Formats: sequence, structure tokens, C-alpha cells
Amino acid sequence: MIVIAHLSDIHLDGGDRAAERTRAVMEYLEGLPYELDAVLVSGDIADHGRPEEYEEARKALGSRHPLLVCPGNHDDRTAFRRGLLGEERASAAPVDQVLRGEGFVLAVCDSSVPGAHRGYLEDSTIAWLDGVLADTPHEVPVLVAFHHPPVPLHIPYVDGIRQFGEERLAELAGRHPHLTAFLCGHAHTGAATSFAGRPLLAAPGVVSTTRLPWEAASGEKEYVHTDEPPAVAFHVIGEDGRLTTHYRVVVARR
Repeated sequence: MIVIAHLSDIHLDGGDRAAERTRAVMEYLEGLPYELDAVLVSGDIADHGRPEEYEEARKALGSRHPLLVCPGNHDDRTAFRRGLLGEERASAAPVDQVLRGEGFVLAVCDSSVPGAHRGYLEDSTIAWLDGVLADTPHEVPVLVAFHHPPVPLHIPYVDGIRQFGEERLAELAGRHPHLTAFLCGHAHTGAATSFAGRPLLAAPGVVSTTRLPWEAASGEKEYVHTDEPPAVAFHVIGEDGRLTTHYRVVVARR
């Protein structure tokens, strides 16, 4: 059995609130009586992309489990590379990473667009992902993660800044049947849909929860819940290859 914990949108900003909610989730994962195969943090690590926010993140996200972190629309690639990946001569190139675990592959793509909130996978990222999939035996499941969902989630604000150019990703998926599922963040709500014939699973937000259109009163413009607790997803691949996702709420101290 393969178990991957998935959290997203921690938005560390030097303040107590985001830090305490992130700490609550990480302490929950660290306290599990089970060695996780991976912990994925799918973007918006920093709230403003500042170097000191990534220093905070480096300490907050320390884990005994294998950890992969990708940028989101609030992140800065160069500061991300320096602060989280330890690259002294950091570039602004997409931050694409792969974890080849025991019986699975987790490929993490950078869907951020410098200077914009929408998402897009650069041609170099599509080519890189194609190579990862081609180099992986077909009996090994591959999970592909990024920040921005490539389809509408029926949340107008999120849908306006989702991942675009998604037809290129769908075409790639059609050539690689062992691409098992897509994982994302950005929406600040746990959600399950499909893309290119595969599950598309969004992690809940840590810093806040998105208010769905039918939850808001008529004329109400506020779309973020700040009083809902943080949550985490667990993606489980069984011995039969079936993917199951569980969502857990975590009690934060604030």
C-alpha cells in the first residue's frame, strides 16, 4: 500500500495564523504511527514570495517523510529555489521535480506564471513530464501534481485563474496509460473531478477554505472562510492499483 499525504496553500507570511495552522498539519503528519511514502505540498507556500517566508517554510515543512513542494501563483521561483531547494545560483526556470518511490512515481510540475495568478505548463515542463513518463515502466503508477487545476471547479474566482493550455497535457496523458491521477491545490477546498480520463484531486487549503457559490448569501462577495480548520488529503494506492482518497480535518491551535 502506498500512502501520500497532500496539503496545499499554506501562505506563510510571517504571521502567527498561517504558521500555527501549518504547524498543526505537520505535527499531525509527523505524529502518525506510519511511514508515509511522500508528503506533497502543492503550491502557495509563501504569501508574498519573500525570502524570509521561504526560510519560515523550510523550518515549518521539515519532515521525517519524503517531501516534495511545488510553487503556486503567490510564489517566486527564484526565492523558492534559494529558500527551499538550497540553490545559490537560482534561476527563474520552472521548478519541476520527481520522486521515484517504491512502486510509484510522483512528478511535480510548476504551473505558476511569473507575474500572473493564472496557471500554465511551459513547453519545457510538458517535455520534461513526457520524459518522466517515458522512463517509467508501464506497470508503475505515476501521479502528476501541480498547483492550478486544469478544469473549472465551478468556483468563479478560482476558475478565472485556473490552468490554461490544458489540451497539451491531455494529449500527453493520452499517450501514457500509466498516468494514474492528477493532484492540485489552488482552490482552497477539497474537490474531486476528472481530467483527460483520470481523477483530478484537489487538496483542501491550510490557511483558509473557499466558500462555494451556493454557500454565500445573496450579494455576499466574501469567498474565503478563515474560521474553518485546515485539512489534508491522503491518496492511497492499494495492491490492486486502485486509487482512493481520504480527507482529514486537523484541529489547529488558532
